Amino acid sequence: MKKVKFGVLGISNHFVKRVLFPLKRSETVEIYAVASRSEEKSRSFAAEHGIQKSYGSYDELIEDQEVDAIYIPLPNHLHAEYSVKAARQGKHILCEKPLAMNYEETKMIVDTARNADVLLMEAFMYRFHPQWITARELAVSGELGKIISTICHFAYDNKDPKNIRNIKGYGGGALLDIGVYAVSSSRFLMNAEPKRVFCHIDRDPDSGVDIHTTGILDYESARSVFVVSTRTFADQRIHVFGSSGQLSVEVPFNMYPDIPGCLCVTTSIGTREIYTEIADQYKLQFEAFADAITHNRELPVSPEDSLANMMIIDSLFESAKKRQWVEL
Repeated sequence: MKKVKFGVLGISNHFVKRVLFPLKRSETVEIYAVASRSEEKSRSFAAEHGIQKSYGSYDELIEDQEVDAIYIPLPNHLHAEYSVKAARQGKHILCEKPLAMNYEETKMIVDTARNADVLLMEAFMYRFHPQWITARELAVSGELGKIISTICHFAYDNKDPKNIRNIKGYGGGALLDIGVYAVSSSRFLMNAEPKRVFCHIDRDPDSGVDIHTTGILDYESARSVFVVSTRTFADQRIHVFGSSGQLSVEVPFNMYPDIPGCLCVTTSIGTREIYTEIADQYKLQFEAFADAITHNRELPVSPEDSLANMMIIDSLFESAKKRQWVEL
């Protein structure tokens, strides 16, 4: 089977730790080329990991005619620039979340990809894990009754002022880094779009990035609440409350690739744990994107989904600034 050849822009810690090694086992995806702004670093990395080509600039890699798709794990402020460049070179694009810094940039990327007739997908890897497929099925099946609310908490502790997550101009801050997961997962579980949002933000006095962010998504008949933080002890979990039961996902986003997923369901019958198969969500994500390219299948995370998510993120920032509800 012919593999889809990916070119990777940047040798980020995220790419090395979570993406590279699982894909070495893939039968449909090949990391064919890698680019760094340091040609020596790129060449050394490619040689160490058996990658065929290396480049000293992102533009050179994008222009490689052998590359089918571009993976963009760059800092957030570079997503729009290189997504647009990739699309104009006829390359399919898998870009890390958030797809861009705001709705306007996201719309520009989506329009460019559509005009170039290339596939574009935001890398919300959690949706590919079996535990999330099961969670969505439980939420919409009726077993929990009518979904009334969801609560999401996602946090880590990072005080390093030089880290990109603490640099405002790079798209740092809790909402753009991890709040996007809270919004995306709420919409996924509710299978709907909120009508209005409210947000409160605490910012670092030196960097200006949001470090503690609380949001409410109002679906009229249901609400989602989230708290995301970059200055709190690391934790992540989601609770779903329905009229007839509740569901908990204990490790919703950074799920380990070598243990089963675990969901806890409580109804009037009692409480049970559901274990899902062991899976690497990054490998599943890349292979699903490659399958969409090869077989012209529908994208699991559509550009329209990304636009809807970013519209909510923009509205949350607006709400925090105005200190009032913002209609969508």
